Amino acid sequence: MRNLIVMAAALVLTLGLAGDVSAQAPAAGPTKVVHNTTAALGMGLSVIGIGIGLGLIGYAALTGIARQPEQAGAIQGAMFIIAGLVEGAGIISLVLCLVTIFV
Repeated sequence: MRNLIVMAAALVLTLGLAGDVSAQAPAAGPTKVVHNTTAALGMGLSVIGIGIGLGLIGYAALTGIARQPEQAGAIQGAMFIIAGLVEGAGIISLVLCLVTIFV
């Protein structure tokens, strides 16, 4: 439950920081540094979220295989699908943060 709260907080912070950057009008000078810093924070939170998600998926899969070794193939298949979805969401988040840097 604690991990779920941490992941939700990271998501809220990431979306909140991205909202601040996209809501501001583009400007030159020192504000560009603020945009880069905000995007960097969003990227860091995205990577942390991806790491936590993949760790939880791996832990659950290994626990399931240890309990029922005969279902290893089915568990691994489901694990790879879910891990791909987590990676896809993380990559989209990283791309959006990179877009805010270069826009």
